[in-house]
Amino acid sequence: MEIERKYLVDPERWLEHRNPTESSFMQQGYLSADPRCTVRIRMTEKNAKITIKGETRGISREEFEYSIPFSDAVDIIKLSVTPLIIKRRYRIKYEDFWWDVDEFFGDNEGLVLAEVELDQEGDMPAVPPWAGAEVSEDPRYMNLALALNPINSW
Repeated sequence: MEIERKYLVDPERWLEHRNPTESSFMQQGYLSADPRCTVRIRMTEKNAKITIKGETRGISREEFEYSIPFSDAVDIIKLSVTPLIIKRRYRIKYEDFWWDVDEFFGDNEGLVLAEVELDQEGDMPAVPPWAGAEVSEDPRYMNLALALNPINSW
């Protein structure tokens, strides 16, 4: 089960905290764009994974993720039914939680989002100073939605 909260990030305040050496470049595409069951291929510089996610309910959803051979992912991502999401991910520990901060490129250029994975829906981690409004339940900020309807079209 994936339980996460998502926040907009103030890009200017974020610049003071990010460390480019502790990041990874990602591209991801969707083989299924049905929000009830998405199938995603994600590639970084070093590895590749296929992820199956169930329908989101609140801030939770079922998630199954598996490593796949990088060479397979290179071919599979070409089957994407959506435009690719391109982003750089930073992993930062703030207080007792690990945060993933994504800087988006392409049609989502300028968008910076932070996600924190939780053990329980009721967990309320301290929010870092660079995080802004919570958008956990705003469907526009799901990666699938950003692939289909990027921010430059809003």
